[in-house]
Amino acid sequence: MDLTIGVLGFVAVLVLGILRVPVAVAMAVVGLAGGAALGGLDGILYLSGTLPYDAVSPYGLSVVPLFVMMGVFAGRAGLSRALYDVADLLVGRFRGGLAMATIGASAGFGAICGSSLATCATIGKVALPEMRRHGYPDDLAAGAVAAGGTLGVLIPPSVIIVLYALITEQSIGALFAAALVPGLIATLYYMIAARISARRLPRRGERPQDAAQKRGGGLRLLAIADIVVLFGLVIGGIYAGLFSPTEAAAIGAGGAALLAWVRGGLKGGELRGAMVETALTSGMIFLILIGAALFNYFVETSGLPQALVGAIAAAGLGQLEVILLLVAFYLVLGCFMDSMSMVLLTVPAVFPLIQASGIDPIWFGILLVTVVELGLITPPIGMNLFVLKGIDARLDLGVVIRGVLPFIGADVVRVVTLIALPQVVLFLPHLLGF
Repeated sequence: MDLTIGVLGFVAVLVLGILRVPVAVAMAVVGLAGGAALGGLDGILYLSGTLPYDAVSPYGLSVVPLFVMMGVFAGRAGLSRALYDVADLLVGRFRGGLAMATIGASAGFGAICGSSLATCATIGKVALPEMRRHGYPDDLAAGAVAAGGTLGVLIPPSVIIVLYALITEQSIGALFAAALVPGLIATLYYMIAARISARRLPRRGERPQDAAQKRGGGLRLLAIADIVVLFGLVIGGIYAGLFSPTEAAAIGAGGAALLAWVRGGLKGGELRGAMVETALTSGMIFLILIGAALFNYFVETSGLPQALVGAIAAAGLGQLEVILLLVAFYLVLGCFMDSMSMVLLTVPAVFPLIQASGIDPIWFGILLVTVVELGLITPPIGMNLFVLKGIDARLDLGVVIRGVLPFIGADVVRVVTLIALPQVVLFLPHLLGF
C-alpha cells in the first residue's frame, strides 16, 4: 500500500507539472499530502516546520547564489559580445561559421554563467540578428542558439552539477573536472552538426574575412583576456585545491562584478537590478529545494527507492541495462519537466539504485546532466525553445523545433560516446587526484 502511494505521488507531481503548477508547489503539496497519508498528520506538521530550514541552511548551499550572482554579473558585463566576436574570428569564415561561432560563444559564456537559460537568452540577443543579417535561415540560427545554450548546464561552473553533488554527497571539484572534457566534446559535436546543417544548402553562411577583420583579431582576443583569467582563477583554483567551491564561487562573483563595473555594465540602477535578479533566481532554486525535501521525505517513507533497488536486483539486470533504462526514463521525463526539477525530484530516489549497481557516481552525474541538458531542447517543454520565442517574437516555434533536430542527433551520439567510453569522463578527475 505504501509503495502504491509513493508511485501515485510521482504521477501526481508529473500531472501537476504538465498542468503548469510550479514544480516547487507541486512537490511540496504532494509531499505534505503523501507524508500525512503515510505517517500521520502530526508528524508531517512537525516536519513541515523543520524540513524547509534544514533543506536550505547547509553552508555548502551558499555556493548556489554565489554562482548565480557570478552569471548575472557576467551578463551585465557584456561578455557575450566579446566572446561572440572571438568565436567569429576563429570559425566565422567557414560555411556555417556564424552558427559555429554561436556555439563557441555559448560554451565560453556558459563557463562563466553556469545557466542554460541565461546563456541562451544572452547569446541569442547577439547572435540571432547577426546570423539573419548574413542570410542564415531561422531554423539553423535558432537551433544553434538553443543548443549552444544547453552548454551552460554542463560546462563548469554549473548550478545543476553543484546540486547533484550536494544531494549525492560527491565532490564538487571532482564533478567539475569530470564535466570539462564532455563539455568540450559537446561543443565539438554541436559545431559539426551546425556545419552539416549549413552544407545542405549551397553557399549558406559562407562569409570570408577581410583584411580589416584579420588585423582586428588581436584586439578581439585581448577583449576576452579578463574572462579567461576569471575562469582560470575560479575553476583552476578548485582543481588545484587552492579554494573550496564556495570560496571559488565568491571570488568568481566578485570578479564578475568587477568586470561588469570596468566595462560599464553597472551604471545607474544596474547594480540593484543585478542583485534583485540574483535574489529572484536564488529564491526560485531554494523554493524548489524546499519542495524537493518535503517530497523526498514522502518518497523515502513509502519505501519506493528500496523497492526499486530490489526490483532491479530481482530482474538480474546488469550495469548497462540499468544505465539504458535510466537514460530512457530521463529522456521521457525531459519532455515534461525542466532540468533542475528533474534532478531534485528523481536523484534521491534513483541514487540508491546507482550505488547498488556499482555505477560510478561521478560518471553517472555527468551522464545525467548530459541527458537532462537534452531535455532543454526537447519539445514540448524544452525551456530553451521558449526562451528563444521570448527574445524574438518573429520566430515560429515549429521553425525552432526543426532547427534543434540536428543538435538533438548530436546529443544522442554524445550520450552513446559517454556510455561506451566512460574514461572520457573519469580520466581528468583521476589525473587531478579526486
